[in-house]
Amino acid sequence: MISVKKIKKSFNENLVLDGISLDVSKGESMVVIGGSGTGKSVLLKVILGLIEPDSGKIFIEGQDILNIGRTKFLDRFGMLFQGGALFDSLNVWQNITFRLVRGERPISKSDAKDIAQQKLKRVGLKSDVAELFPSELSGGMQKRVGLARAIAGNPEIIFFDEPTTGLDPIMAGVINELIREIVVEMGATAITITHDMTSVRAIADRVAMIHGGIIQWTGSIGNLENSNDPYLNQFLNGDSKGPIEAIR
Repeated sequence: MISVKKIKKSFNENLVLDGISLDVSKGESMVVIGGSGTGKSVLLKVILGLIEPDSGKIFIEGQDILNIGRTKFLDRFGMLFQGGALFDSLNVWQNITFRLVRGERPISKSDAKDIAQQKLKRVGLKSDVAELFPSELSGGMQKRVGLARAIAGNPEIIFFDEPTTGLDPIMAGVINELIREIVVEMGATAITITHDMTSVRAIADRVAMIHGGIIQWTGSIGNLENSNDPYLNQFLNGDSKGPIEAIR
């Protein structure tokens, strides 16, 4: 479904992605791990078109979206942003259906409300939440609304950017379970970026680790603990000593 080929991206003198290549099969849940500042979020933003790569290619079902243009593919994507990224001036149902109402084929207000109610129910929120504003929601509720927005258009591909950041362990577990259930139900292809290993074990079919601007290791979730890769093992164990230098 997604094929990233030799993507490079620098910011001034800082080389972030140094020839990243990654394949994600249709219906697969891929989780990308790595330390802070290793380029996980940059990779997602490059695929989405929020950041232009310096070189490389990105294919969606065999079509080169860097040459064709991403606009025709955007309806196929959903995104749960880190921190929720809800619009403060819009209520919940307007946030959930923002893209559906303002897209190339806009839907009516009544249809938008119906869809918002359905998606709220799917993420475990009551219908009366639809009229509330983001400032009236807890962090966990905001994350669920963000998830409802990500699936509002029934996308084929969903990206999750640090989905459990800022949540307590119980709510993080709820979000992980919701993500896994929804991805399986929809048959969606998913890429999640996180450094939360609980999320990795709950969500992933396969795992890829970024370090030094490249994919250092990739494999199935079942092989994660049995790897002989020193970079991956240091990351999993949280060791201060190893090939990954801690920034002091």
